[in-house]
Amino acid sequence: MSDEEDLSAWGDALAEQAEAEGAAEDDLSAWGDALNEQAEAEAATATAETTSFDELAASREDGKEKVDLDVLLDIPVTLQLEIGRAKVSIRNLLSYTQGSVVEMDRLAGEPLDLLVNGTLIAHGEVVVINDKFGVRLTDVISPQDRIKKLK
Repeated sequence: MSDEEDLSAWGDALAEQAEAEGAAEDDLSAWGDALNEQAEAEAATATAETTSFDELAASREDGKEKVDLDVLLDIPVTLQLEIGRAKVSIRNLLSYTQGSVVEMDRLAGEPLDLLVNGTLIAHGEVVVINDKFGVRLTDVISPQDRIKKLK
């Protein structure tokens, strides 16, 4: 190879290297642009979430938006009256016949428990009205006490 050919090869190699470095810089620039775009999107999402929560809290405090309770009032719940409980063995359970007496853990005259969907709501006593059983509520559990019992 002649000196002229060597210089041409070096020139070509340097040009090729410069192009490769330019492409690498373009790749880095593209990565930088993508990372900036992602950071901006995350900041916008965080701002939107905070704004939505702040607006909701403000509207609840102002009382401008009222909850439509009519939607909730038609939801069915299960009422249960509990006279008492007893633990028995399967042997004793199988020996029960008509007329057997099951002893409960409560004394006679103690109030019944009124449960709504399994949560104690009130205590009451049995009454008979027009040949039908009913319950007179004697003590309603406060919402604060119900929450304490859940914990």
